Amino acid sequence: MQLTSAVAPALPNGYSSVAAGHLAAVVTSLEMRERPAPRSAQAFPAGISLQPLGRPSVERYRALYRAVGEDWLWVSRLVMPDDKLRAILEDPLVEIFALQKDGVDAGILELDFREPDTCELAFFGVTMAVQGSGMGRALMNQAIERAWSRPIRRFWVHTCTLDHPAALDFYRRSGFTPFAFQVEVMPDPRLTGAMPRNCAPQIPIVEAD
Repeated sequence: MQLTSAVAPALPNGYSSVAAGHLAAVVTSLEMRERPAPRSAQAFPAGISLQPLGRPSVERYRALYRAVGEDWLWVSRLVMPDDKLRAILEDPLVEIFALQKDGVDAGILELDFREPDTCELAFFGVTMAVQGSGMGRALMNQAIERAWSRPIRRFWVHTCTLDHPAALDFYRRSGFTPFAFQVEVMPDPRLTGAMPRNCAPQIPIVEAD
């Protein structure tokens, strides 16, 4: 999601209906305007490594994206046309890393420098297999270090209510400050066939009529 300078129409106060077969999420965008004070270094333990993917194929990238995001209904890069996704993956201003545990994908870090003076933390997360191990914090330390190693003025990220419940607090503790709310409505990817029906069981399905 890229926020624009144009002011979008605001939702009315009160409840707004969402069509059956769709999902609604409150999106919080956060930013940091200066490099935060260095945190204590947290090294990756034995068997854990951060691998730069260079210019991965669409298939390789989507395998990593699914490994991390399927539990939270990450779908945007799954339904994006291959040529559009390939253009992002091949752009030298986009950096993509796979966190690996014993050679198996366990996390993703994607930094997007295509907007001048800005870095977007486009995708960030770890799999269930390493949650609670401190790897998320170590990965964030890497993200902050790599983002601010370039001459940027702003580092930003967005999260939503479909993500891990601790995500918003994690970003705030990492030094990001909320600056905008939006509501995103989209077809439920488990009903369109874009994702397996049994993924993300914590998010209810409301069947389309």
